[in-house]
Amino acid sequence: MTTEQSESTDRAVPARPVGARPGPPGTAEMVRANEANWDARTPVHVASAFYGLDGTRSAEDWFAPFEWADLGDVAGRDVLHLQCHLGTETAAFADRGARAVGLDFSAEAVAQARQLAAATGREMEFVRSDVYRAVEALGDRRFDVVYTGKGAVCYLPDLAAWAGTVAELLRPGGTFYLVEFHPLLNALGATPPADPATPPLLLRNDYLAGRGALRSDTPTTYTDGPPLQGATTSYEWRHGVGEVVTAVVGAGLTVQSVRETEVLPWPRFPSMVPDANGWWRLPDSEPIIPMLYALKAVKP
Repeated sequence: MTTEQSESTDRAVPARPVGARPGPPGTAEMVRANEANWDARTPVHVASAFYGLDGTRSAEDWFAPFEWADLGDVAGRDVLHLQCHLGTETAAFADRGARAVGLDFSAEAVAQARQLAAATGREMEFVRSDVYRAVEALGDRRFDVVYTGKGAVCYLPDLAAWAGTVAELLRPGGTFYLVEFHPLLNALGATPPADPATPPLLLRNDYLAGRGALRSDTPTTYTDGPPLQGATTSYEWRHGVGEVVTAVVGAGLTVQSVRETEVLPWPRFPSMVPDANGWWRLPDSEPIIPMLYALKAVKP
């Protein structure tokens, strides 16, 4: 699971056309910067209390109850977790009897995920690949379920190509399931403003795409732990819910449901309180707004 909640210096950066003179970085350079950034984040995340890999958090903690209701029984099914980072959610699929495969572009993350799988005795496979090259990396393997999200879509510059990759990786009748931070949540900003007199929920970032990637240069990550050692720059692309749905439909998948929910797996804002399932929501004194959305689609 990945997301950003640290204070940063952000600005929109348009992609540079191939062959252009030096200037703002092009998309490929941004993706390489993100890869280096996630390599740098990985050791901090492994040691953090946030992920609780010392046993203080379970793999199930990262799932809302509605996810399993939507997915159904995964025992005996081939499940691919795209952009899996440390494999925290991948592990939950393995625990429920799936043949689980995680894929991520960070060599450090994949190495740590493999070590964690071995340490816990879980039968999981992890593959290093950019999501756009996942079909090539996985060969002729196809899956009953492709799962992704919780801080993944913002690192995708091209949603149409991504959705096409997902569709190709699914078997006929297979399910694509995306659980992602709502773009409204991203638009509200990652942390409350420094001025305590200013309301904490303030529109600070774009909801919709259109102004290029958002550059972040910060030595901290969204977990507890020390500053990153180098590679502090990363880029994110904004994608509205409509853009995501359109990309999935355009790839030939049939959307069965779209959920919006007010809960998160961790308290992003100081005012958030635990809900009945141990996740977090804004208190009753504040408006109900979507924090996550979930999309379920099927390959005909």
